[in-house]
Amino acid sequence: MLLRYNYRVYPTSGQQDALARAFGCARVVFNDGLRARQQAREAGLPYVTDAELSRQVKAAKLTPERAWLGEVSSVVLQQALADLNTAYRNFFASISGKRKGRTVAAPRFRSRKDNRQAIRFTANARFKVLDNGRLRLPKIGDVQVRWSRTLPAVPTSVTVIRDAAGRYFASFVVQSTDVPLPETDSEVGIDLGLTHFAVMSDGMKVTAPKFLRRAARKLKRLQQDLSRKTKGSNRRKKAVVKVARAHARVADTRRDWQHKLSTAIIRDNQAVYVEDLCVTGLGRTRLAKSVHDAGWTQFTTMLEYKAARYGRTFARVDRFFPSTRMCSDCGRVTDKMTLNVRAWDCPCGSHHDRDVNAARNIRAAGRADLNDRGAQIRPASVPAPRSEAVTHRKLAPSGV
Repeated sequence: MLLRYNYRVYPTSGQQDALARAFGCARVVFNDGLRARQQAREAGLPYVTDAELSRQVKAAKLTPERAWLGEVSSVVLQQALADLNTAYRNFFASISGKRKGRTVAAPRFRSRKDNRQAIRFTANARFKVLDNGRLRLPKIGDVQVRWSRTLPAVPTSVTVIRDAAGRYFASFVVQSTDVPLPETDSEVGIDLGLTHFAVMSDGMKVTAPKFLRRAARKLKRLQQDLSRKTKGSNRRKKAVVKVARAHARVADTRRDWQHKLSTAIIRDNQAVYVEDLCVTGLGRTRLAKSVHDAGWTQFTTMLEYKAARYGRTFARVDRFFPSTRMCSDCGRVTDKMTLNVRAWDCPCGSHHDRDVNAARNIRAAGRADLNDRGAQIRPASVPAPRSEAVTHRKLAPSGV
């Protein structure tokens, strides 16, 4: 399994200037390749291949207008073209229906004002992690790295990233071997929500931390300070960085918390089942801010790849499965309930907590999906009471 390991790096002022040149050169090569393909399409010419774009970059280095492209590693420029090729492949696969999910837009031009700048070095660039802990990058130098943990294997590539907060990161791609955990008999269904971030089928509830809501007062003050600054001034640039750092702190805290929770769930359970929520649709409702603050998609993605890495079972239950309205004891499906109904009673006599009942139904549905004998996901037919039957004896035709 390919995994990414991110580490904070601290380049010197001279190394920051070299990285800025590399970011700019990669951006120019990407934009030149995109412009060449767009012009060829408008002129009715054949699609410009990657090999032709690579030859154009080599020829551009010999011209006075693009001679500064030779100041950076050639691998950085080739990887910029590879990113352009990947963007086109994703776009073509999306419009043809081969790529699932939302439609991917056509590649756009990169800007120097983009909040995120990145360059990538592959093994051909001969980057190296030195014995003293520094990262040697070609034509940049030995960069100081803060190693929070050791790399499990030799990295195949490294991406240097500068985020909106002005921080630098090194993202290593490592081929990691799966390490199965000892088997356990526990299985859990998880119902994700807003009041409680996760409700387990065993009754445990995890309160939603609401990191963005907790930082709302500070973010509001920083945004007000930013709005008072004159556009184009240095003070406005400093205020933008302060806002970006506050948002980065919220995102980092949420990610760290979700990593710890997902690791604990995968370690303690042999199988994990969650509901396939439509976060995009929920993001268009009045609860959009709370939905995005919860970060359900990121959390379920963590559960999925950690389950694959540690030999656990992970499954998603259909989003249209009536987990909330179904009785986990008798299987009866009741009418729709509003969000303010947190508990309900089934005609069979069972009293249910709304979220715990949904988690239990998600666990049962996940088990049925993975059952080799083809067990049904939906409950069996329940005879309706005589008072609710459609056909009455007095309305039946004669002879019946």
